[in-house]
Amino acid sequence: MGKRQSYEGVAVTAPVSIPYQRYSIETAHWWIASALRGSLQAAGLRPADIDGFSVASFTLFPDTAVGLTQHLGLCPRWLDNIPMGGASGVVALRRAARAVQAGDADIVACVAGDTNHIDSFRNLLSSFSRFAQDASYPYGFGGPNANFALLTDRYMQEYGATREDFGRICVAQRANALRNPNALMKKPLTLEQYLDARPIADPIALFDCVMPCAGSECFLVMSIEEAERRNLPYAVIGGTIERHNAHAEDPVQLRGGWTLDVEELYAMAECSPDDIDLLQTYDDYPVISMMQIEDLGFCDKGGGPDFVRSRDLTISGDFPHNTSGGQLSAGQAGAAGGFIGLVEALRQVLGTAGGTQVADATTAMVSGFGMINYDRGVCTSAAIVKTGSPA
Repeated sequence: MGKRQSYEGVAVTAPVSIPYQRYSIETAHWWIASALRGSLQAAGLRPADIDGFSVASFTLFPDTAVGLTQHLGLCPRWLDNIPMGGASGVVALRRAARAVQAGDADIVACVAGDTNHIDSFRNLLSSFSRFAQDASYPYGFGGPNANFALLTDRYMQEYGATREDFGRICVAQRANALRNPNALMKKPLTLEQYLDARPIADPIALFDCVMPCAGSECFLVMSIEEAERRNLPYAVIGGTIERHNAHAEDPVQLRGGWTLDVEELYAMAECSPDDIDLLQTYDDYPVISMMQIEDLGFCDKGGGPDFVRSRDLTISGDFPHNTSGGQLSAGQAGAAGGFIGLVEALRQVLGTAGGTQVADATTAMVSGFGMINYDRGVCTSAAIVKTGSPA
């Protein structure tokens, strides 16, 4: 295996989130255009300045990134369409960075967005993958709740986790969300309320599940020279990894592809878990966040329950986690769920996170998890971003 090249010379800037809505009459195209416009305005750029364009979306059909170039009047010389769900943000970042380093593009806009109509989620699940169409949906197995109920139950049996342990993650994220004016969940959540919530698929209950919504996220990737010439505050990339179909031999997914590459990630970024100021995990269910905490090296496998019992996961705590509220309390805007953690991490290391800002944050880790088929999530990714030039 060849040595990974560094991301030296690459800047990431203009992170933007368009406030989520539970339901929207707008198209995914509108949401993506709104986020793109937001990042361009933040950077003082025009659409013509963009020569690279990366898109992640589930509800663009029948269009792809190609169709969007015509809808939005763009003329990029580098184009990417990333169908990796919760892993998409980091994958977009790493590919855009390589395009900039290679000179294939000068300024790449990485954007994700989806709409949510009344029946969007059911339609999405019915045709999500060939596995879903053939092996699960025809038998009434219509979505991820049952998958993650089985996974959560096995994790609890294997490692002694309790519902209270998962509740600690959800309750902390709700506390963080209350400091994020754009989060959809506006009411405090206590551990008692979490435990008393109506069951969805045992042992999963209401507050273990993300709420589908509409929304979009965007950031720009360019050279440091370009960012400084335009007087833009920027973050830099310590390292990134992605992995697909890892540990396929495991009968139940209790670990992800991060385990194969995380040591190399820390080596690239020249840091260790102790140097991470905040962690943004992909959080469609709390068990997945606990799994990432383990697989990213913050504790041993199976040590997640003890870890969350002994740490404060809120913004002002000793282990700030999903500082915007994450998907569990801010909402899951389709493929933008793969961007929410990265965009928030960029704001954090730029010092522009507002009410969710972690004091003195300079190094953030983001992890992604996506494309649940009938038994497991197939895609994993992670990145470490650092303060380059603060706002």
